[in-house]
Amino acid sequence: MSAPAVSVRAPRAGLGLSAFEASVIGLVVLLLAVAVVGPLVAPESVYRSDIANALLPPGAGHWFGTDDQGRDVFWRLVVGARTTLLSAFLVVTLYSLIGVAVATIGAAGPRWLDETLMRITDIGLALPGMVVALGFAAAMGPSLRSAIIAMAITGWPITARLLRGIMRQTMEAPFVAGARALGVSRWRLMTCHVLPNSLDVLIVKWAGDVGTTVLVLASLSFIGVGAQPPSAEWGATIAGARGYVSTAWWTVVMPGAAVAITSIAFGLLGEIIQVRRDPSLRGN
Repeated sequence: MSAPAVSVRAPRAGLGLSAFEASVIGLVVLLLAVAVVGPLVAPESVYRSDIANALLPPGAGHWFGTDDQGRDVFWRLVVGARTTLLSAFLVVTLYSLIGVAVATIGAAGPRWLDETLMRITDIGLALPGMVVALGFAAAMGPSLRSAIIAMAITGWPITARLLRGIMRQTMEAPFVAGARALGVSRWRLMTCHVLPNSLDVLIVKWAGDVGTTVLVLASLSFIGVGAQPPSAEWGATIAGARGYVSTAWWTVVMPGAAVAITSIAFGLLGEIIQVRRDPSLRGN
C-alpha cells in the first residue's frame, strides 16, 4: 500500500499571514515609519551644499553616495519619503472623496441626474488621464501642488464608476429591501445603508492606487511639471541628477529604486487586501 499523500504548505506568520504577505506588510510599515520619523532624525547637512564632497560614490561614510551638491543621497531619500508618500496619500484621498460624492449623489438623486453624472464620468474615463493631468499641471504652473490638484481632478472618474456599479449591486440586497419597507428615505437609504456596505472595495483600490500615484507623481516631477529642485521629492531628485547618469549612477538609481520599491509594495498590499477580502481568489 502506498503512503498517504502529505500536503505541504508554506509556514504562515501570525494572524494567518504567509511569509510573503508578512514581508510586504512589513515593508509598507517600514516605508511609513521612514516617512514619519525620517525627517526628524535627518542630519542638518542633508539640507546644505558641500561641494567639496560632491558626487562621492557609495561607501562607509555615505551609504548611497552624494549628489552634485555634496548632499547625502540616503538622507535625501529619507527626507523625501514624507513628501512623496504624503502627496500620494493626499491625491488618492482627494479623488476618492470626489468619486464617492459623485456616485452617492447620482444614486440618491433622480434618474436624470444619475445619467448625467455617469455620462460625465464616462467622458473622464475616455480621456488619457496622464496627458490630461500633465496639461492641468502645466497650466497651473510647475509645482507639487499643481501636480496634486491635476491628479485629483483626473483620477475621480474610475472611483465614481466603480462605486456606482457596486452600489447598484448593494441596492438589491435583502437589508435594503427591508429598509425600503420601513419607509426610509432614498437619501438616507443611500448614505446610511448602501454606501457604508459598498466602501470595502475602495480600501483595496486605495492601497493599490497609492503605489501608482507615487510613480505618476515622480514622472510629473521628472518632466518638470511637479515638484521642483531642490525639493527632496523622489521624482525631483531624479530630475536634478539625470545629467550624471553616466558619471554618478547612484544619484539616479537610488531614488529610482525607492520609487519602484514603494510602488510595487503598495500594489502588492492592495492585492493582499483583495485576497483577504475575497477568499475565493486565494490559491489552493
